Amino acid sequence: MNTASMAVRTPDLAARPFRLTVEKTFAVPAATLYRAWTTGFDRWFAAPGSLLMQPHVNAPFFFETEFKPEGKPVAQRHPHYGRFLRLEVDRLIELTWVTGAGGTEGAETVVTVVLEPKSSSSTHLALTHAGFADEAACSRHRQAWPMVLAHLGSKITGQS
Repeated sequence: MNTASMAVRTPDLAARPFRLTVEKTFAVPAATLYRAWTTGFDRWFAAPGSLLMQPHVNAPFFFETEFKPEGKPVAQRHPHYGRFLRLEVDRLIELTWVTGAGGTEGAETVVTVVLEPKSSSSTHLALTHAGFADEAACSRHRQAWPMVLAHLGSKITGQS
């Protein structure tokens, strides 16, 4: 099946109005961040060996994250599913984002990453995550995304 020829069906978020936006400026060119979100997800976010992702509109993807809560003997695995809705090289990544309990609770949410170059070596990133069914899920992600972006910064530049 040729996903490029299929119409892009965006999720209906009308009944799920909760959203958040986080922003961070990185000391790297926009191309570096674009690659991190499209071809380098396993270098900073996905658990090693779990990523199935091709940066094409309508292409589905899968990856897992792992987190070991303090006092627990083993890491917990968290599957993530989605598909790319829009890709504009070095400018925009929009994808659906589906996780289970403690995440999006199975709701197909939408993550939009806008990259705005500030100089040849600096880029402002604005991430909007929309479509949460309730404030609790939105709040968990509002707390998590700044840490995720700080981790991205530490992986690509050594900055936090």
